[in-house]
Amino acid sequence: MPARNELANAIRVLSMDAVQQANSGHPGAPMGMADIAEVLWNDYLEHNPTNPAWPDRDRFVLSNGHGSMLIYSLLHLTGYDVSIEDIKNFRQWHSKTPGHPEYGDTPGVETTTGPLGQGFANAVGMAMAEKVLAAQFNRPGHEIVDHYTYVFMGDGCMMEGISHEAASLAGTQGLGKLIAFYDDNGISIDGEVEGWFTDDTPKRFESYGWHVLANVDGHDSNAIKQAIETARAQSDKPTLICCKTVIGFGSPNKQGKEECHGAALGHDEVALCRTTLAWEHVPFEIPAKVYKAWDAKDRGTKLESEWQSRFDAYREANPELAAEFERRVIRGDLPADFAQTAQAYIEKCQEDAAKVATRKASQNTLGAFGPALPELIGGSADLAASNLTLWGGSKGVTREDASGNYIYYGVREFAMSAIGNGITLHGGFIHYSATFLVFMEYARNAVRMAALMKQPHIFVYTHDSIGLGEDGPTHQPIEQLTNLRTTPNLQTWRPCDTVESAVAWRCAVETRDAPSALIFSRQGLPAQPRSKEQLAQITKGAYVLKDSKGEPEVILIATGSEVELAVKAAEQLGENVRVVSMPCAERFEQQDRSYRDSVLPPTVRARVAIEAGHADYWRKYVGLDGDVVGMTTFGASAPGDVLFEKFGFTVENVVERVKALKG
Repeated sequence: MPARNELANAIRVLSMDAVQQANSGHPGAPMGMADIAEVLWNDYLEHNPTNPAWPDRDRFVLSNGHGSMLIYSLLHLTGYDVSIEDIKNFRQWHSKTPGHPEYGDTPGVETTTGPLGQGFANAVGMAMAEKVLAAQFNRPGHEIVDHYTYVFMGDGCMMEGISHEAASLAGTQGLGKLIAFYDDNGISIDGEVEGWFTDDTPKRFESYGWHVLANVDGHDSNAIKQAIETARAQSDKPTLICCKTVIGFGSPNKQGKEECHGAALGHDEVALCRTTLAWEHVPFEIPAKVYKAWDAKDRGTKLESEWQSRFDAYREANPELAAEFERRVIRGDLPADFAQTAQAYIEKCQEDAAKVATRKASQNTLGAFGPALPELIGGSADLAASNLTLWGGSKGVTREDASGNYIYYGVREFAMSAIGNGITLHGGFIHYSATFLVFMEYARNAVRMAALMKQPHIFVYTHDSIGLGEDGPTHQPIEQLTNLRTTPNLQTWRPCDTVESAVAWRCAVETRDAPSALIFSRQGLPAQPRSKEQLAQITKGAYVLKDSKGEPEVILIATGSEVELAVKAAEQLGENVRVVSMPCAERFEQQDRSYRDSVLPPTVRARVAIEAGHADYWRKYVGLDGDVVGMTTFGASAPGDVLFEKFGFTVENVVERVKALKG
């Protein structure tokens, strides 16, 4: 049996060789954290390389994702579908080993990391998902949900503000199965961090309610093992293990220096590392005995088999719960009757002509859909009373009772969104998170990460325009809709009434390969009449809401609160005006050419888009010959109806703009 340091050195040499071959990457963190990873993965991590999706596996997150060769080495050595050729193709086109770990590209990678701190917040979400799922499904004598979440993080993760937000909530929730390893090597890209990072990290985490183990020697296997044992014995608090390490450990001239952080060591230094580490093998050659010692396939298969036996006993004792677990967690299917429930509610809404703020319509939809979706879980960044995200079946998730379905996130927009990504990645839940649209900016990168990972996280954003009124320009979104709409693989909905709000929610729930942003108004909006055909067309993202008598001469395109304005303007303009409601441009773009042309005929060049958001986005639909009634400045503090008038969102202005366009 190889010694522990030899097993750890396999990580070091694979990492330095892959980075050297690519002449690009970050060898320092993998070489510095190799000893920690070796103990964790060989002695504690419960996973199955032959089935990376085993539901009760431990989750491992590399938050300092620039050190990606660490996780690639671990996956390769333990037997995942990551070959030595994949290691050699590090950072190359369409390889399984991209520059940063990417969910979906590499078997065994639980989340995409690299934007520092977010992996840590994802891990908090995974640990929260485990705790909630266990509370919902476990029964006395039958613990089918019982796994840990382990996360590696560096100085950069600690410096990012999201780590404060996420750690604070994790401590409050008492996530005892979350264990974080802090790579305390004192080095970042610019050099020794003591010039810009002097936090007392152990005290900081203790103040959040964490169990902290300070000054653990990150190169002493016995010390690491003892720390993990102590952490696992702490059941009511998350644990931070502060590991003192040397970045680039094994590099005689560059270890402990920023030079090994983000660049290849160089051929000469790599050769010296081999001598220092007593590694006598050529690049990318791992001895058979080392492979054998690392191989986790047999152990993983046994662990999963033991779990399956426990699950079979659980099924016998709790058949209905077992069937629900298989649906939610193993298959990820929606309830069989959800589509029927949703459609019945949408049709009911169409019969109701009430004037309702779409944020209230959203809450009503949650009340209708929620009972049919046991997997629904969500929360708001201390704005539940404004976002209207609480519904009749909401139950708060607390430290003492995690069986609920509503998370009070506090004023933590960024952490909320990244934690929600983690919950979604974990599986077993449909997660929604809410705040004001303008504060999407605080969480922007987590929204982007959801889209990058194709995760069906539902982002609820209310107070969607200058229509929110007196709070003024700090709270009035202008450019945020464009920001969301230009994010690849994100569906952005801005419904105009109760019906479109319900359809938006249904589409968001049913979309399994992309996140959705649901944009809702503060002010009341009137119900729009529709035929059955129009009702069915809402899911296409845009449809003709009010048509001309013959071939249209002018097309008015609007979303949200401005649909009412477009309809009223069309009534004044006469019979040859078409009104198109476009609640979701992304879905409209996915339709075939014939449908798109039927809604927006290319022959009709006189087009006016109307939306109380930034005007530039709509140029793609109105063309150079068209016009946009939109915003090009920030808003102001005044009642909403006054602001709409002052900024030109009136029937008179729209009519004048159309007449000017027609000449």
